Amino acid sequence: MAVMQGARMNDAEILSAWHADGFVMLPGYLSAADLAPAVAELGAMFPSAAGFHDRTDPRSSRYLADEFDGIDLFPFASVEVSLLAVHDRLARLAELLLSDNNIRISSAEAWAKYTGAADYDQNLHRDYLGHTVLVPTTDSDWQQVEMFVYLCDVPEELGPPHLVSRAHAADLPVIPNWYPRADGADPEGGYVSATGRPDLYAAEQSGAGPAGTVIAFTPATVHRGTALTEPRGARFSMQMSYRAASAEWGQRRGWADHSHDPGWYQFVSRANPRQLRLFGFPPPGHPFWTAATVSAMRLRYPDTDWVAWHQGNQFTSE
Repeated sequence: MAVMQGARMNDAEILSAWHADGFVMLPGYLSAADLAPAVAELGAMFPSAAGFHDRTDPRSSRYLADEFDGIDLFPFASVEVSLLAVHDRLARLAELLLSDNNIRISSAEAWAKYTGAADYDQNLHRDYLGHTVLVPTTDSDWQQVEMFVYLCDVPEELGPPHLVSRAHAADLPVIPNWYPRADGADPEGGYVSATGRPDLYAAEQSGAGPAGTVIAFTPATVHRGTALTEPRGARFSMQMSYRAASAEWGQRRGWADHSHDPGWYQFVSRANPRQLRLFGFPPPGHPFWTAATVSAMRLRYPDTDWVAWHQGNQFTSE
């Protein structure tokens, strides 16, 4: 399917691509203004390209052992990056793709990759093993959506993900989950195909795009990370997962486990009610909000107007 400019696709076109392919690529979906506050604070989280490649940033050694070593988990050291994870455009896109206005964010990660730091070239695979305790389903009532969000331009030389349309992968069994190009051994007891699938690699589409690109896909979508080849290159991106509130089996992260991190308190002090609802905060007007709980929440989160949540009227339209 031809990739269209994300800012120009209407909802019907986005849904058409989503249903046909199991993913939709939206180049430049977030504007430079949307990204600017988060991008300005990336230095609080990651070395710059020069800082890494010249080894002038003492954090550089962190990225040299494994491709996943560049991942930071929500809440982030930058509150602006945390807020970007629940940007209104991303939440509304998730609502559209999930056909549900009652959604939750089940994970948020920020990822730095550097040319030569690790091997980022992956086998084609699906993410469902880390995103649900069940199995993928095509039922529209129980979908989950993942999103790649580019914080910088990601040309082919900076390792964009490649994705395979469900038109080429719909008949794959739930196991194996990883599909190498060529025949080989299966080190994971049936989860890695011993039979190579060059046909899937021939069908993959590149997700290369400018800063602000959003690629939305399902945990059942066949895809892979690719190698960074640009000399002294660096790639900064985010990956979020959203689900319908009713799909409680799609719990990738437990937010209470992170709710005493300093970054969590900074985020809550800046987030609006709609954003907090994505993490499971009861909506304004919910029976949870009593004089006693409001008083206690004032102690834990003194920078938020919990009285307004108790009254509920102010936010019922959000």
